Amino acid sequence: MKVLMLSKACIVGAYQKKLEEIAAIDGVDLTVVVPPSWEDPRDPTRLEKVYTKGYNLLVTDIVFNGNYHLHFYPKLGKIVRQVRPDIFHIDEEPYNLATFLAMRLARSVKAGTVVFSWQNLQRRYPPPFNWMERYVLNHADALLAGNSESAQVWQRKGYRGPIHLIPQFGVDPNIYYRRQRPTRQGRISIFKQRTTRPPTQPALAIGYVGRLVEEKGLEILLHTASRLTGPWTLQILGSGPDRERLEKMTQWLGIAPRVTFDQKLPSTHLPHYFSGLDVLVLPSLTRPNWKEQFGRVLIEAMACDVITVGARSGAIPEVIGEAGLTFAEGDVDELQSQLQQLIDDVPLRERLRQKGRQRVKEHYTQAAIAKNTVKVYCDIFGKSVPGMTALREQESVAI
Repeated sequence: MKVLMLSKACIVGAYQKKLEEIAAIDGVDLTVVVPPSWEDPRDPTRLEKVYTKGYNLLVTDIVFNGNYHLHFYPKLGKIVRQVRPDIFHIDEEPYNLATFLAMRLARSVKAGTVVFSWQNLQRRYPPPFNWMERYVLNHADALLAGNSESAQVWQRKGYRGPIHLIPQFGVDPNIYYRRQRPTRQGRISIFKQRTTRPPTQPALAIGYVGRLVEEKGLEILLHTASRLTGPWTLQILGSGPDRERLEKMTQWLGIAPRVTFDQKLPSTHLPHYFSGLDVLVLPSLTRPNWKEQFGRVLIEAMACDVITVGARSGAIPEVIGEAGLTFAEGDVDELQSQLQQLIDDVPLRERLRQKGRQRVKEHYTQAAIAKNTVKVYCDIFGKSVPGMTALREQESVAI
């Protein structure tokens, strides 16, 4: 079975492990098309070639790079005609130009089609985007939804085909695991740590990893930190337009000596960074045009024995489950209560660490996501792939 996947997300090196897992299944001949970069104005990302064994990774030109609605790949037609896939996995939202053009190309070679979506807000688009969305929904053989709210959105919009709840990416627990905790000297050399810690009473290392933008709720975390008692430090990793404002905020809150701002790291370095944390906080805030669609850093942190604390916003509670703590969106008092509990209750921290890694192993490994994805391919293709008989019983949820 020839599978062609179009995915700008797969420029991230850690995400490519799923591609290796898909390609390792007997009977799957995988080609993946990616751009050389994704020029999001707030957080540009360059292609990392890390996990590239067993499949063909093609880098091709992209037009309107960074525009989520209008970007497209001018050489994709030639690639489709050369590969002539049985399945075309369009790893893009149904409403954008790239998906519409890819769907037309898939139909020209009679390929089955899979479309992925994180969209968990029901948004109405003007022409021509609503026309493109309708065309994609009318012709997609299956939709993959990254969260349960996304599945509901597409059902309400009239899609009547199969929808499978499968996250876009998982983690490999053989890569994401807790390393030996860095010493203070190691942290200084690697992450430019500025915070001192009492040698007899280790501080709770609280962290945030992600974009430094308003909707991620960093103000909530900083206000909360200023009210905590006992030993703690806060490490913030990422880039974005809010960095300078947030740094100034730590100064007037009086917590600057305890807070470190670290530059964005390559995806393959994140397990080492997570290993220096005790807790990861994701304090996202819902906005009219966005709410948290998954929170991949949550499963990355859990795999590294880091406790997750997240706002009850979008898909965050769905991802954390019973393996971490949640708080009402924007509620400084409840977040303070949860973090103070973790500072004071060491046995609770150990229980949550164990629950987090176990949850990742049960639900969010790259291998399980790859197998569930290939099962969808096989359902569309109409005949089983030889290696499918060896798959573990980790099936997607069909809506």
